[in-house]
Amino acid sequence: MVSIDTIDAEEVLRLDPDADIFQYDGVIYKTNIYWVEELSLTKDVQIGEIKTKNDANTDFNNEMSNKPSVGAKIFSAKERGDILIVESEGAVLKYLAIVER
Repeated sequence: MVSIDTIDAEEVLRLDPDADIFQYDGVIYKTNIYWVEELSLTKDVQIGEIKTKNDANTDFNNEMSNKPSVGAKIFSAKERGDILIVESEGAVLKYLAIVER
């Protein structure tokens, strides 16, 4: 069943073909969002990791990314429930849940 308020990878990539995204728990998360980058966030517990990479099409599954590498760790953020923090190859990136408001 698809929820009305979520946006899939196909929609995000159609609007922004260069978007850096991954899917977690049925939700697409995207980085390089100006106001999110300005936030001071604290990494909380590890909740998952990138298990597969898909830069070929827009058919995404949970823990699948188009840019973060396989094995990148996914953490929750203490201050926000709609942002996840990803550690990938020494970089720490903030990803916002992309949902319709």
